[in-house]
Amino acid sequence: MRLTVRHATIYTYDPPAERCALRVRLFPPSFDSQRVKSWAVSVNGEPVQALLTTATADREAIWSCHGGGEEIAIVAEGEVETADSAGVVRGLRETVRPAVYLRTTPLTEADKKIEALAAGATGEAPLERMHSLFNAVADAVAYKPGATASHTTAAQALKAGHGVCQDHAHVFISAARSLRVPARYVVGYLLAAEEKLTETHAWAEAFVQDIGWVGFDPANRLCPTDRYVRLGCGLDAADAAPIRGNVVGAPKERLSASVDISEMQVQSQNQSGQTQQ
Repeated sequence: MRLTVRHATIYTYDPPAERCALRVRLFPPSFDSQRVKSWAVSVNGEPVQALLTTATADREAIWSCHGGGEEIAIVAEGEVETADSAGVVRGLRETVRPAVYLRTTPLTEADKKIEALAAGATGEAPLERMHSLFNAVADAVAYKPGATASHTTAAQALKAGHGVCQDHAHVFISAARSLRVPARYVVGYLLAAEEKLTETHAWAEAFVQDIGWVGFDPANRLCPTDRYVRLGCGLDAADAAPIRGNVVGAPKERLSASVDISEMQVQSQNQSGQTQQ
Protein backbone atom coordinates (compact mmCIF):
# COMPACT_ATOMS: atom_id res chain seq x y z
CA MET A 1 0.00 0.00 0.00
CA ARG A 2 1.30 3.47 -0.87
CA LEU A 3 0.39 5.98 1.85
CA THR A 4 0.77 9.74 2.03
CA VAL A 5 1.13 11.31 5.46
CA ARG A 6 1.08 14.87 6.73
CA HIS A 7 1.59 15.33 10.45
CA ALA A 8 1.41 18.90 11.80
CA THR A 9 2.15 19.86 15.40
CA ILE A 10 1.81 23.46 16.58
CA TYR A 11 2.96 24.85 19.92
CA THR A 12 1.94 28.39 20.88
CA TYR A 13 3.41 30.30 23.83
CA ASP A 14 2.06 33.22 25.82
CA PRO A 15 4.18 35.14 26.58
CA PRO A 16 6.70 34.16 23.87
CA ALA A 17 9.32 31.66 24.96
CA GLU A 18 12.80 33.02 25.52
CA ARG A 19 14.48 29.91 24.18
CA CYS A 20 13.31 26.56 22.81
CA ALA A 21 15.18 23.34 22.07
CA LEU A 22 13.49 20.32 20.49
CA ARG A 23 14.46 16.71 19.91
CA VAL A 24 12.53 15.58 16.84
CA ARG A 25 11.99 11.91 15.96
CA LEU A 26 9.59 12.21 13.05
CA PHE A 27 11.50 10.16 10.48
CA PRO A 28 9.93 6.74 9.80
CA PRO A 29 12.52 3.99 9.24
CA SER A 30 12.69 1.69 6.24
CA PHE A 31 12.63 -2.07 6.83
CA ASP A 32 11.25 -5.17 5.10
CA SER A 33 7.55 -4.23 5.29
CA GLN A 34 7.95 -0.44 5.19
CA ARG A 35 9.81 1.60 2.60
CA VAL A 36 10.06 5.38 2.83
CA LYS A 37 9.75 6.81 -0.68
CA SER A 38 10.01 10.48 0.25
CA TRP A 39 9.96 12.34 3.55
CA ALA A 40 10.59 15.85 4.83
CA VAL A 41 10.45 17.50 8.24
CA SER A 42 10.34 21.25 8.82
CA VAL A 43 10.11 23.55 11.82
CA ASN A 44 8.59 26.98 11.16
CA GLY A 45 9.14 26.36 7.45
CA GLU A 46 12.84 25.54 7.91
CA PRO A 47 13.89 22.07 6.66
CA VAL A 48 15.29 19.87 9.41
CA GLN A 49 17.63 16.96 8.74
CA ALA A 50 18.22 13.96 10.99
CA LEU A 51 21.62 14.23 12.67
CA LEU A 52 21.92 10.72 14.08
CA THR A 53 20.35 7.28 14.19
CA THR A 54 19.73 5.81 17.62
CA ALA A 55 20.33 2.22 18.68
CA THR A 56 16.61 1.59 18.13
CA ALA A 57 16.92 2.67 14.45
CA ASP A 58 15.10 5.94 15.15
CA ARG A 59 16.49 8.98 13.34
CA GLU A 60 16.72 12.11 15.42
CA ALA A 61 17.08 15.84 14.72
CA ILE A 62 17.71 18.80 17.02
CA TRP A 63 16.15 22.24 16.53
CA SER A 64 16.48 25.35 18.68
CA CYS A 65 15.58 29.03 18.64
CA HIS A 66 16.54 32.01 20.81
CA GLY A 67 13.97 34.72 21.42
CA GLY A 68 10.64 35.43 19.77
CA GLY A 69 9.21 31.95 20.22
CA GLU A 70 5.50 32.73 19.94
CA GLU A 71 4.72 29.69 17.80
CA ILE A 72 6.53 26.55 16.73
CA ALA A 73 5.02 24.67 13.80
CA ILE A 74 6.47 21.23 13.09
CA VAL A 75 5.43 19.46 9.89
CA ALA A 76 6.42 15.94 8.83
CA GLU A 77 5.16 14.69 5.48
CA GLY A 78 5.91 12.23 2.74
CA GLU A 79 5.12 8.92 1.11
CA VAL A 80 5.60 5.46 2.57
CA GLU A 81 5.08 2.09 0.92
CA THR A 82 3.88 -0.61 3.29
CA ALA A 83 3.24 -4.36 3.15
CA ASP A 84 1.23 -6.61 5.45
CA SER A 85 3.63 -8.83 7.41
CA ALA A 86 1.14 -9.91 10.10
CA GLY A 87 2.88 -7.57 12.50
CA VAL A 88 6.31 -9.20 12.22
CA VAL A 89 9.13 -6.63 12.11
CA ARG A 90 12.13 -7.74 10.04
CA GLY A 91 15.03 -5.79 8.58
CA LEU A 92 14.99 -2.98 11.17
CA ARG A 93 18.59 -1.92 11.69
CA GLU A 94 18.68 -1.74 15.46
CA THR A 95 21.37 -2.78 17.91
CA VAL A 96 19.44 -2.88 21.18
CA ARG A 97 19.24 -6.29 22.85
CA PRO A 98 15.62 -7.41 23.43
CA ALA A 99 16.31 -7.90 27.15
CA VAL A 100 16.56 -4.10 27.52
CA TYR A 101 12.78 -4.02 27.08
CA LEU A 102 12.24 -6.02 30.23
CA ARG A 103 12.96 -2.84 32.17
CA THR A 104 10.00 -1.37 33.96
CA THR A 105 9.13 2.34 34.01
CA PRO A 106 6.74 4.39 36.15
CA LEU A 107 4.15 4.22 33.34
CA THR A 108 4.43 0.45 32.91
CA GLU A 109 4.97 -0.84 36.44
CA ALA A 110 2.88 -3.95 37.03
CA ASP A 111 0.57 -4.42 40.00
CA LYS A 112 -1.25 -7.55 41.13
CA LYS A 113 -4.14 -6.93 38.75
CA ILE A 114 -1.81 -6.67 35.75
CA GLU A 115 0.07 -9.78 36.88
CA ALA A 116 -3.23 -11.66 37.14
CA LEU A 117 -4.21 -10.51 33.64
CA ALA A 118 -0.88 -11.78 32.32
CA ALA A 119 -1.16 -15.08 34.14
CA GLY A 120 -4.48 -15.71 32.41
CA ALA A 121 -2.93 -15.68 28.94
CA THR A 122 -3.40 -19.08 27.32
CA GLY A 123 -1.70 -20.98 24.52
CA GLU A 124 1.10 -23.49 24.18
CA ALA A 125 3.32 -21.43 21.87
CA PRO A 126 4.74 -18.00 22.83
CA LEU A 127 2.95 -16.33 19.90
CA GLU A 128 -0.38 -17.84 20.95
CA ARG A 129 0.08 -16.51 24.48
CA MET A 130 0.79 -13.00 23.19
CA HIS A 131 -2.33 -13.12 21.01
CA SER A 132 -4.32 -14.26 24.04
CA LEU A 133 -2.82 -11.44 26.10
CA PHE A 134 -3.58 -8.65 23.67
CA ASN A 135 -7.19 -9.81 23.35
CA ALA A 136 -7.43 -9.92 27.16
CA VAL A 137 -6.16 -6.32 27.31
CA ALA A 138 -8.75 -5.26 24.75
CA ASP A 139 -11.47 -6.95 26.82
CA ALA A 140 -10.31 -5.35 30.08
CA VAL A 141 -9.74 -1.77 28.83
CA ALA A 142 -12.57 -0.23 26.82
CA TYR A 143 -11.61 2.44 24.30
CA LYS A 144 -12.79 5.81 25.65
CA PRO A 145 -11.28 9.00 24.18
CA GLY A 146 -10.34 11.63 26.73
CA ALA A 147 -10.74 9.29 29.70
CA THR A 148 -7.05 9.29 30.60
CA ALA A 149 -4.04 11.60 30.39
CA SER A 150 -0.43 11.27 29.26
CA HIS A 151 0.67 10.53 32.83
CA THR A 152 -1.90 7.73 33.39
CA THR A 153 -0.12 4.50 34.28
CA ALA A 154 -0.90 1.02 33.04
CA ALA A 155 -2.16 0.02 36.50
CA GLN A 156 -4.47 3.05 36.67
CA ALA A 157 -5.90 2.39 33.20
CA LEU A 158 -6.59 -1.26 33.94
CA LYS A 159 -8.23 -0.39 37.26
CA ALA A 160 -10.44 2.22 35.56
CA GLY A 161 -11.31 -0.21 32.77
CA HIS A 162 -11.04 2.37 30.00
CA GLY A 163 -8.48 4.42 28.11
CA VAL A 164 -6.97 5.15 24.72
CA CYS A 165 -4.38 3.45 22.53
CA GLN A 166 -1.56 4.63 24.81
CA ASP A 167 -3.19 2.87 27.74
CA HIS A 168 -3.81 -0.33 25.78
CA ALA A 169 -0.15 -0.42 24.78
CA HIS A 170 1.07 0.28 28.33
CA VAL A 171 -1.12 -2.44 29.87
CA PHE A 172 0.03 -4.98 27.27
CA ILE A 173 3.69 -4.03 27.76
CA SER A 174 3.42 -4.21 31.54
CA ALA A 175 1.70 -7.61 31.42
CA ALA A 176 4.15 -9.04 28.87
CA ARG A 177 7.15 -7.93 30.93
CA SER A 178 5.63 -9.56 34.00
CA LEU A 179 5.79 -12.81 31.99
CA ARG A 180 9.46 -12.06 31.20
CA VAL A 181 8.65 -11.27 27.58
CA PRO A 182 10.45 -8.15 26.28
CA ALA A 183 7.90 -5.58 25.12
CA ARG A 184 8.11 -2.02 23.86
CA TYR A 185 5.93 0.96 22.97
CA VAL A 186 5.58 1.93 19.31
CA VAL A 187 4.30 5.20 17.93
CA GLY A 188 3.25 5.81 14.35
CA TYR A 189 0.29 6.41 12.07
CA LEU A 190 -2.78 4.38 11.16
CA LEU A 191 -5.00 4.69 8.11
CA ALA A 192 -8.31 4.24 9.92
CA ALA A 193 -10.97 2.22 8.13
CA GLU A 194 -13.96 4.26 9.24
CA GLU A 195 -13.17 7.58 10.85
CA LYS A 196 -10.44 10.07 10.04
CA LEU A 197 -7.40 9.87 12.26
CA THR A 198 -6.39 13.21 13.78
CA GLU A 199 -3.46 12.19 15.95
CA THR A 200 -0.63 9.69 16.06
CA HIS A 201 -1.41 6.09 16.96
CA ALA A 202 0.30 3.76 19.42
CA TRP A 203 0.68 0.02 19.76
CA ALA A 204 3.10 -2.46 21.30
CA GLU A 205 5.68 -4.97 20.11
CA ALA A 206 6.67 -8.14 21.94
CA PHE A 207 9.79 -10.20 21.30
CA VAL A 208 8.45 -13.65 20.47
CA GLN A 209 10.78 -16.63 20.65
CA ASP A 210 11.87 -17.98 17.23
CA ILE A 211 10.11 -15.11 15.42
CA GLY A 212 11.44 -11.80 16.70
CA TRP A 213 9.55 -8.57 17.24
CA VAL A 214 5.81 -8.77 16.56
CA GLY A 215 3.38 -5.87 16.77
CA PHE A 216 0.14 -6.04 18.76
CA ASP A 217 -2.53 -3.33 18.72
CA PRO A 218 -5.06 -4.10 21.47
CA ALA A 219 -7.00 -0.92 20.71
CA ASN A 220 -8.01 -2.40 17.33
CA ARG A 221 -7.53 -6.12 18.09
CA LEU A 222 -5.04 -6.32 15.24
CA CYS A 223 -1.44 -7.06 14.54
CA PRO A 224 -0.23 -4.09 12.46
CA THR A 225 -1.05 -4.38 8.76
CA ASP A 226 -0.13 -2.36 5.69
CA ARG A 227 -2.38 0.41 7.06
CA TYR A 228 0.21 1.18 9.77
CA VAL A 229 3.29 3.40 9.47
CA ARG A 230 5.91 2.85 12.16
CA LEU A 231 7.74 5.95 13.45
CA GLY A 232 9.73 4.77 16.44
CA CYS A 233 9.76 2.95 19.75
CA GLY A 234 10.74 3.17 23.39
CA LEU A 235 10.19 1.71 26.84
CA ASP A 236 6.91 3.63 27.15
CA ALA A 237 5.05 6.59 25.65
CA ALA A 238 7.36 9.16 27.22
CA ASP A 239 10.47 7.39 25.96
CA ALA A 240 9.04 6.96 22.44
CA ALA A 241 7.64 10.49 22.08
CA PRO A 242 8.25 11.84 18.55
CA ILE A 243 8.81 15.36 19.91
CA ARG A 244 10.42 16.29 23.20
CA GLY A 245 11.79 19.65 24.20
CA ASN A 246 12.86 22.24 26.69
CA VAL A 247 11.37 25.72 26.90
CA VAL A 248 12.98 28.58 28.83
CA GLY A 249 10.81 31.40 30.16
CA ALA A 250 8.01 29.33 31.73
CA PRO A 251 5.37 30.51 29.26
CA LYS A 252 1.86 29.14 29.00
CA GLU A 253 1.84 26.46 26.29
CA ARG A 254 -0.97 25.37 23.99
CA LEU A 255 -0.65 22.35 21.71
CA SER A 256 -2.60 21.33 18.63
CA ALA A 257 -1.83 18.38 16.36
CA SER A 258 -3.32 16.71 13.32
CA VAL A 259 -2.53 13.83 11.02
CA ASP A 260 -3.79 13.45 7.47
CA ILE A 261 -3.13 10.02 5.99
CA SER A 262 -4.51 8.53 2.82
CA GLU A 263 -3.84 5.84 0.26
CA MET A 264 -2.31 7.02 -3.00
CA GLN A 265 -4.14 6.16 -6.20
CA VAL A 266 -1.40 4.51 -8.25
CA GLN A 267 -1.92 4.77 -11.98
CA SER A 268 -0.71 2.20 -14.48
CA GLN A 269 -0.90 2.02 -18.26
CA ASN A 270 -2.20 -1.06 -20.07
CA GLN A 271 -0.97 -2.32 -23.42
CA SER A 272 -3.50 -0.28 -25.41
CA GLY A 273 -2.19 2.89 -23.83
CA GLN A 274 -5.22 3.48 -21.63
CA THR A 275 -4.70 4.61 -18.08
CA GLN A 276 -6.01 2.35 -15.33
CA GLN A 277 -6.52 3.42 -11.75
